[in-house]
Amino acid sequence: MTSPRILAHHPFGGTTPDNFFEGFLSGLGHPVIGLDHLAFVIAVGLIAAGLRHGWLMPLIFITTAIAGTGLHLIGADLPQPELIIAGSVLLFGLLLAIGRPLSSPVVMVLAAVAGVFHGYAYGEAIVGAEMNPIAAYLLGFSIVQLAIAMAAYTFAKGWYETQESLLNLRFIGFLLAGVGLAFTSGALLG
Repeated sequence: MTSPRILAHHPFGGTTPDNFFEGFLSGLGHPVIGLDHLAFVIAVGLIAAGLRHGWLMPLIFITTAIAGTGLHLIGADLPQPELIIAGSVLLFGLLLAIGRPLSSPVVMVLAAVAGVFHGYAYGEAIVGAEMNPIAAYLLGFSIVQLAIAMAAYTFAKGWYETQESLLNLRFIGFLLAGVGLAFTSGALLG
């Protein structure tokens, strides 16, 4: 049975995309209408801006999200996906809020793990779809996430250069952590 929480993230209200166009639109919509997913993608871009070779982090996240969608489609079960997704938003918000330099490999591994769980949740929207809408869905969610993450990356790139600008990132980090805390509380309380 599909949970109401997952249907809330589904651009077509729970119907499976039947064609390339519907799959593509559903893929574009899912990461945007799900506030937890959107907050995480923004956090990925903001954190990536402060990392050496940070531009790789959105690509790593998207690649593992595709893998996570594949896991859902083959029927694999991941433990507590909604809790881990919410926790990833909370964690990445806190990492930004701390305002200290981060280890690129550690943060990229965390983004990869989160990508698997975010992708797993994305997979719910296309269970039972044919291959054409699935491919379009993957293309759609990859494009929209890359655009959002790279926009955040570009926006924040200069902020890592001065202490005053770093406060903007810390503030956004606290805001994202608040979103993550709300979703984590919701996942824990049911």
